[in-house]
Amino acid sequence: MGRQSPLHQRHVSLGAKLADFGGWDMPIEYPANSGGGVIAEHTAVRERVGIFDVSHLGKAEIVGEGALEFLNSAITNDLNRIADGQAQYTMLCDDQFGGVIDDLIVYRKSPSHLFLIPNAANTAAVVAALKAAAPKNLTITDRHEAYAVIAVQGPQSADVLQSLGIDTSLEYMSFSETSFQGSPLIICRTGYTGELGFELLPLWASAEKIWDALVTEITARDGRVCGLGARDTLRTEMGYPLHGHELSLSITPIQASAGWAVGMKKPTFWGKAICEREKEGGPHRVLRALKSLDRGIPRAGMKVLSQDNSEIGEVTSGTFSPTLRVGIALALIKPRMELVKRFVLIFVVESVKLR
Repeated sequence: MGRQSPLHQRHVSLGAKLADFGGWDMPIEYPANSGGGVIAEHTAVRERVGIFDVSHLGKAEIVGEGALEFLNSAITNDLNRIADGQAQYTMLCDDQFGGVIDDLIVYRKSPSHLFLIPNAANTAAVVAALKAAAPKNLTITDRHEAYAVIAVQGPQSADVLQSLGIDTSLEYMSFSETSFQGSPLIICRTGYTGELGFELLPLWASAEKIWDALVTEITARDGRVCGLGARDTLRTEMGYPLHGHELSLSITPIQASAGWAVGMKKPTFWGKAICEREKEGGPHRVLRALKSLDRGIPRAGMKVLSQDNSEIGEVTSGTFSPTLRVGIALALIKPRMELVKRFVLIFVVESVKLR
């Protein structure tokens, strides 16, 4: 048995199919006879609203004078691009080989107080790597089970939160610290689906209270409680990377087409020399989105072939797209390849727009 989120019993009571995610027992999908299933949950997010328990995601804090300067010298993105009250997507790379230890979100509370949300399986590695490099005056704390994380996603997500008295007047990638029924709550205007959405961080002990309130509100709007299966189809449609698939210790940010989250003008960050070398000379492979030309569903590990049957890459993530009704994939392929057998190159799934 893996670790459990504070909402575990809620998922069990709903009959969720559970699986291991980074050492945590998390819901993949809910029963079809109660309106669930990956396609139904995916469609609810695209058209109405859905909620996800993603409390398995890590949480960590860096506190002390010089916290911003220290973290900024390690991560790829530039924290000086954002102000207090804003969040930023970034990566922590291995300094020797340039691969990605983890991709994470940094909440900038102040220059001396930063809040991190790494991936579940990588939290300990991120905290350990930062602790090993940090000056002694900084306190770096693993807060994995201090906060739950609930994602509210879809066109009606703001309406749902407003009905609960939660202020949603936030710019994209901004956050605020508020409360819900007397309990502290962090709300950030972000998500992993490509739709209008928010991520809520209540205290671990308060998670059930806000979850139950959200379930009531989304049910009234024909929304769905969603599992991580739908979260994966939603993020794949948008071309969002998943660590362990599109990002890893053997895949650099430049190879993963994530150069937009790399502050090349910064004096330093872990892995900068490798990123500079690849940016100047070009990586030997790049991440591309593919759409199947037949009825087959691409899966991770499948080889990508050119029209002359030469192997030019490998699928990193593949699934059926409920929006396009066809198989889609993300794949690392040789640069400048235009003809791909079985697939057509795309950059983002048609009809799905980032909001």
